Amino acid sequence: KEAQAAVAQAVGVLKEFYAKAGEATAFVQTGSSRAHSGQPEIFGDEPYTGMGGESGGVVAMLEVIESDFARLEAETVGAEEAAKKEYDDFMADSKVDKATKQKTVEHKTSKKQNKASEKTALEGDLQGTHKELDAAMAYFEKLKPDCLDAGASYAERKAQREQEVKD
Repeated sequence: KEAQAAVAQAVGVLKEFYAKAGEATAFVQTGSSRAHSGQPEIFGDEPYTGMGGESGGVVAMLEVIESDFARLEAETVGAEEAAKKEYDDFMADSKVDKATKQKTVEHKTSKKQNKASEKTALEGDLQGTHKELDAAMAYFEKLKPDCLDAGASYAERKAQREQEVKD
């Protein structure tokens, strides 16, 4: 914007200069002052206006530069707006993604804690069950000789039962 303003100011100064230069006649020879015949013929009494009106003049060049600056500014503003929109969209998506991931982390942490406490409780139950099993196995080993007498035959056991019933 500053370059655009500077070029516009330069164009204004040049146009003002050429406008004033068109009225200036300080170095212009007039027909009445040609007293000597050796002087070249003058081309006219019109004032010098410079090359401002030609297509290759300084003013035209500055006007092209000014329009280039305006186009560059418009492109830059458009690109900045597009980049800002893309950044804002990215930040919004990132915010949503971050919130989702934080909730997932919280959920999984809670689930992990629940599973850890469940595991601790199950390990305690397992130890208790092992103690009960060990006690039952010890009792079974204690009762085994009384219940399973492999030395007596069927006939002997039948007789022994009949004897017990009679007593």
